[in-house]
Amino acid sequence: MPIPMPLALPRSRTRRAVLTGSAALVLALASAPATLAAGGPAPAHPGSLVLVGGGLKDDNTQVYGEIIERAGGPRAKIGILTAASIPASQDPDAADPDACGNSACNGRYYADLFKRHGAADAQWIPVDLDHIADADSDAVVAQINSMTGFFFGGGDQYRYVTTLLHGARHTDSKALAAIRAKLATGAVVAGSSAGAQIAAGADMVTGGESYQALRDGSAPGYFEDPTRLGYLPEGGFGFLRSGLIDTHTGTSGREGRALRLAADTGHDTVYALDENTALVVDNPGTTAEKLTVRGPQGVTVLDLRHAHPRTTPAGWSLTGARYSYLTDGDRYDTRTALPVPAPGKHLLLPTDRTPVPPNNDVFHSIDDPDGSPYSLRTTARALLSTRAQRTATATTWESAPGFTVTLGRKPWTTAWSREAATAQTILGASLDIAPR
Repeated sequence: MPIPMPLALPRSRTRRAVLTGSAALVLALASAPATLAAGGPAPAHPGSLVLVGGGLKDDNTQVYGEIIERAGGPRAKIGILTAASIPASQDPDAADPDACGNSACNGRYYADLFKRHGAADAQWIPVDLDHIADADSDAVVAQINSMTGFFFGGGDQYRYVTTLLHGARHTDSKALAAIRAKLATGAVVAGSSAGAQIAAGADMVTGGESYQALRDGSAPGYFEDPTRLGYLPEGGFGFLRSGLIDTHTGTSGREGRALRLAADTGHDTVYALDENTALVVDNPGTTAEKLTVRGPQGVTVLDLRHAHPRTTPAGWSLTGARYSYLTDGDRYDTRTALPVPAPGKHLLLPTDRTPVPPNNDVFHSIDDPDGSPYSLRTTARALLSTRAQRTATATTWESAPGFTVTLGRKPWTTAWSREAATAQTILGASLDIAPR
């Protein structure tokens, strides 16, 4: 059953006119709109976002270093928000510092971690389900105003909605308003997993698995069934509105649910983040918004500007989408829609003729007892690394109905790599989904 959600507000969309230009290097993304959710006009002098797809490892000096550097380097003071975790009152191990997993415990953990990575100070912001009223505390606001950067931990993004936004009005608490103001004047706002997801604008995903999403579609709400694709029409905090956000993408095979949610809600761009890897956003919410990938994995960009969804008695289908996979150092300007591969990467002209391996579990089904080793990303890379074929298909593990994903190499599709023959960065592969 759905859990009641706040009353819907008018939603902005990210559709825009088709761009022209050199197709070989262009995958058009949506421009950032001029306003932010619930927080008023876009900032005049915005800071930056560092959004991680979850699974951020303690030793990821690149991502922690990015956050700390943007917060002032050795003078950085990081405010830690962990309200997406359960509160101490719900944690049976709250009294055990070695086993606890509540918000206060996680706040202390991240504060220590940021200090070990070089921040001058890091403090837990004491707002959670046990302390909702503190989100409007002047003392908490003063603490926030003393910080130069912020980190939102993982858990359940709807707990951030519950604790930092005002119910059906979906308006900012004093604490969130203070963080928004700090972002507007140059602070960095970072987050991992739910902490990245909450940065989304309208139609923030609340849960779901790819196969069930393709089969059943999406619905507004927060559902007890974790496989059902749900979303919050009012969105999250609206820090990033040039595309939908999804997390844990490669690990959990979430490209399918991201495509279905975008098609159902009228969005034309998705940023689907891999684990232990960050999407860094400079000048968020402005025409100067630029994206950079940092970390060992990547960010999938799904482009639905030319896509056509359709539902027939056989099931749901999507034609004309485009798939790109950006890796460390790759950049994207959302105003010009121009991707720039990182320095040192070369255009890949494959000479190998090895066929693309079969993929019978394209979205890593939770019901597959064997756990297929081939993901959508792996199939895409194999296709762009061979001359043996111009299209490759991958199927869902489930059937009745099953779905077939077809990836294609088009005249505008390119691959880039630091290695001789393996595609790392992929720009503009075609992507279709059809029932079978």
